[in-house]
Amino acid sequence: MNALTALAPRTALVTTAVAVAALTAVLALTVVYGDYFGDAVGLFGRYAVCWVLFGVALLALRRVAPRRLAWLIVAGAVAVTVTGLLGPPRTSTDSYRYAWDGRVQSAGASPYDHAPQDPALAALRDPWLFPTGAACGGPDLAPVPPADGTRHCTRINRPAVHTIYPPVAEVYFLAVDRLSPAGARHKPLQTGAALVSLGVTGTLLLILRRRGDDLRKAAYWAWCPAVPLEAVNNAHIDVLGVLLAVAGLGLVASRALPRRAAGGVLIGAAIATKLMPAVVLPGALSGVRRARDAAAVLLPAAAFVVLTYLPYVLLSHGSVFGYLGGYVEEEGYDDPSAGSRYSLLRLVLPDSWAFPVLVAVVAAVSVHVMRRGDPRRPWSGALLVTGWSFVLLTPGYSWYALLLIALVALDGRWEWLGVPLAGAAVYVLAPTLHFQPSLSNIAYGTAAALVLVMSRVRRRAAADTFEDPATPSPEGHPPPPRTSRSNEAR
Repeated sequence: MNALTALAPRTALVTTAVAVAALTAVLALTVVYGDYFGDAVGLFGRYAVCWVLFGVALLALRRVAPRRLAWLIVAGAVAVTVTGLLGPPRTSTDSYRYAWDGRVQSAGASPYDHAPQDPALAALRDPWLFPTGAACGGPDLAPVPPADGTRHCTRINRPAVHTIYPPVAEVYFLAVDRLSPAGARHKPLQTGAALVSLGVTGTLLLILRRRGDDLRKAAYWAWCPAVPLEAVNNAHIDVLGVLLAVAGLGLVASRALPRRAAGGVLIGAAIATKLMPAVVLPGALSGVRRARDAAAVLLPAAAFVVLTYLPYVLLSHGSVFGYLGGYVEEEGYDDPSAGSRYSLLRLVLPDSWAFPVLVAVVAAVSVHVMRRGDPRRPWSGALLVTGWSFVLLTPGYSWYALLLIALVALDGRWEWLGVPLAGAAVYVLAPTLHFQPSLSNIAYGTAAALVLVMSRVRRRAAADTFEDPATPSPEGHPPPPRTSRSNEAR
């Protein structure tokens, strides 16, 4: 590893390019030949190789000359992102629900009023989303009550329940459906996700450049193996929420109230896409001392969420929250003993204590961020709250961590990338290896240990840097010039 960070700039450029090319090749093999149902261990093995190559590319990138960074990161992002388009969704069927929700809206119906298997929408079914007969033999297909004697099934998961997705997501599904040519199947959603993913890369580079920050950080998102697999191949709507949250935090970092308000609107849009980005709100309020500064973010965010839900409330006969309550129960968030949620807390606490302790810890971290956080770097506080929420929740779905990866790209604390890798291990391997709680403890426990160790290393390095200004910073860049306490306070 030290040899990689000691490379000459030209050699580092070549090494980085070769590592990204190798990463692209292995990602392509993973998408084309990955088999979640038949060879989960082999699939995760290829995925792990991708992460190793990702790490090599990042290490070599540290020695690349600054003038070459932007084009290299963008070129690598395009190559890595395109791999997600090489095959149908490999490890998730969520995008089929997206396609169905878009089709239902195009037909003039509310997606919150009918479950996919509802006979009232039978005229909208086609052989792609609703196979029949012998085509119903796949492990990723759910049975549908037949209207005749023929066997019916669907690619949509949980076809008996109403949609769970918030209104901005539903508008996106509608737009994709309207723009899609007939017979395009999964490709429009994947293509849209690829464009949004590249938009995240561009937004990260713009924010970092405007702040005079190190552009290398953007590669944490641009080249991360989770992005082409979860954001593009599986086309998870989370990527749209990530784009909106990142852009919102970039605006919130400004001291100007109009820009902070615009940032609040974008964060509200992110929340109205997947709900989960609400976890960045404490970060958006980092170091806020005046009520009007907090209101400039919170009020536009809340107003946007309410206003986007309102049309669907007026047009729908059913609840616009759909299967949300059932999903929380299904995943064991309300009953820790039912699954592997809160698995690290349950190692040392009674099951009934897990949720209250989680709330208390996340609340304490949020208060710390809001009181002590840097208002010029709201993503740092957002990363802290989001990261510990994931470690303590131990979610079983790896795509949830796309938001965390983008926050790492803004902040630079790479050690948090262990969390999305842990989520992938749990999601891919646990159903096959049949020891989900133990695997969750091992994977998330290792990720948490990495964060704690690196936090200590960074504190010691920062203390050494304060004593010796010539010492490089933990990120490998020269430390900023020392200033007086009065200057630091300003």
